[in-house]
Amino acid sequence: MTTHPPYELLTPDCLLDAIDSLGIRTSGSLLALNSYENRVYQVGIDDELPIIAKFYRPARWSDLQILEEHTFVAELAALEIPVVGALTIDEQTLHHRAGFAFSVFPRRGGRTPELDDPAVLEWLGRFLGRIHAVGRARPYVHRPTLDIATFGEEPIAWLLDSDFIPSNLRDSYRQVAEQALAGVRACFVRAGQVEQIRLHGDCHASNVLWTDAGPHFVDFDDSRMGPAMQDLWMLLSGDRSDQIRQMADILAGYEDFCEFNHRELHLIEALRTLRLIHYSAWLARRWGDPAFPQAFSWFGTPHYWEQKILELREQIAQMEEPPLWLV
Repeated sequence: MTTHPPYELLTPDCLLDAIDSLGIRTSGSLLALNSYENRVYQVGIDDELPIIAKFYRPARWSDLQILEEHTFVAELAALEIPVVGALTIDEQTLHHRAGFAFSVFPRRGGRTPELDDPAVLEWLGRFLGRIHAVGRARPYVHRPTLDIATFGEEPIAWLLDSDFIPSNLRDSYRQVAEQALAGVRACFVRAGQVEQIRLHGDCHASNVLWTDAGPHFVDFDDSRMGPAMQDLWMLLSGDRSDQIRQMADILAGYEDFCEFNHRELHLIEALRTLRLIHYSAWLARRWGDPAFPQAFSWFGTPHYWEQKILELREQIAQMEEPPLWLV
């Protein structure tokens, strides 16, 4: 847990001074955008369109890790894949001011994609296939990997060593978490050898903006190595029959540009389980940031942990079901 609030020194004056230090004349207008991991603002610019400024959470990523993400996104943009990358100013995409690392981005509007439309899913699949074709060309060197250890074993151990889980629920959580990890491991065994590639990493609907010209992908902040399925499963919703149809639509576009290992379908519920575990640990680790108790006041209550125990039990059952293509 952070001892001091990580953004306590990021005042409006500090923020505007940081942007001004790049030679950008700000108008003084600021609009905080919906981001908890970092601080992201729309910044007014004199006589020009606003820009987006992202101030990275201190001590989360190293400069090398941030720049590695910027390089990946620039590779995608160079191939006319619709992504939003950091602007290059004075030959740099990463800047520093008052102890903060920050980048600026062009503002790109859009709406949430209609994920119940087969044509939309196929369109998204085509671009995800292109992203993954680039992502598999070479690995990240500095960024971590999404795997059972980093998103399952370590977060569970951290939570059990903390005081966030009520004492009367700790044993229940430990037991169900261990069972869930056993289910995750079994899914990975069934999937067999899975290629690790550079991913978007957090490809849910809010990180895809849709316009009349199609989608564009934003916020590669969680980009890391991992299985291709990580960027596909979060686009699925509804019951099993809905998800079978949706995955078929996505892969119809995806496989035009990138080969897909269909054995990764064994990983959908395993990756969902790892995300549930990791999310609880993420909230707990950020609790020293005042924005988190304010936004997530329900976290840490007995009801929250009872709900997490129930969700993991449901996931254990889901992981025992056959993968989507077996009907």
